[in-house]
Amino acid sequence: MSRDNQSNYDYDFSSTDFLIYMWNKRVPLLIITFLAGVASILISFSITPKFRSTVVMFPTTSASIAKNLLADNYGGRSSMYEIGEEEQSEQLMQILNSEGIRNRIIEKYNLMDHYEIEGNSKFPMTQLYAEFSSNINFELTQYLSVVIDVLDTDPQMAADIANDIAALVDTVYNRMLKQRAIDAFYLVDKEYNSMITNMDILQDSINKIRFLGINDYETQSERYYEGLSRAINEGNYNAQKIFEDKLKVLSKHGGSYVVIRDHLLHETERLSRMKQRYQEAELEASQNLQHIFIVDSAFKAEKKAYPKKSIIVIISTLAAFLLTLITLIVVENIRKKVTA
Repeated sequence: MSRDNQSNYDYDFSSTDFLIYMWNKRVPLLIITFLAGVASILISFSITPKFRSTVVMFPTTSASIAKNLLADNYGGRSSMYEIGEEEQSEQLMQILNSEGIRNRIIEKYNLMDHYEIEGNSKFPMTQLYAEFSSNINFELTQYLSVVIDVLDTDPQMAADIANDIAALVDTVYNRMLKQRAIDAFYLVDKEYNSMITNMDILQDSINKIRFLGINDYETQSERYYEGLSRAINEGNYNAQKIFEDKLKVLSKHGGSYVVIRDHLLHETERLSRMKQRYQEAELEASQNLQHIFIVDSAFKAEKKAYPKKSIIVIISTLAAFLLTLITLIVVENIRKKVTA
């Protein structure tokens, strides 16, 4: 088909006509597609490569460490040795996205300079946070594990940042939990020492009564009355006087002895339970256990992860081809309407 016939051909862009149209326009299509391919290759080589490092971890359960280790009848659903559930994984994601972790990493690795952001620019912190978010990502997987993914031009720095973020999780967790545990320990400690002081007072009071000869009110009362009855029956006035004097002391101080003794027994049981709480609170306030299980630590990558030159070239070339084809079709339709 001659060039004049090609230009005068009336395309209706059915499937057959569409292929004919692309064949007739093959020259501009091929030229522009070729140029786009060459340009994308050059651009891909000009992009600074980045390396990826990844940490995979699971959260631990929120079970009490102290109760797991000290309580004899701990009835909690979960153990401190188990992997956490969805709630703990979501909490872990919140901590990873916290301002504290982000600022610690920015400060430690001087990311403002590393990302080549000018401090006197219009919005330096906005640029810094945007660059941080584009290079450092956190993902919650379907298996409830959490992935820390770091991209950086320096492969060693990418690995170090990923591992440091994982380590900071425990720092943040322990800081939050420790303050609450310390406050709780102070309350338990105050109550525990108050109970010990009260126990000392009760013990001192009952010792004074025991000094008067009252050691077991119920037994002594029974024996003294038996002795008094026997002395009366035998006409033993000296023994009768002795038992009467003992019964007077018992009658005067026996009630106090029983009250203090029963109170002391009750407080002893309370003190025993409080001692266990004291030990649990003390352990919670002093512990620095890990709150995550590391499945895979980050390591220095040997191959770049970005950019994918082949993908850039293919997508750019295909986009140029389609854009050129659409442009030619639009021009063709406009030409037909103008000449109609």
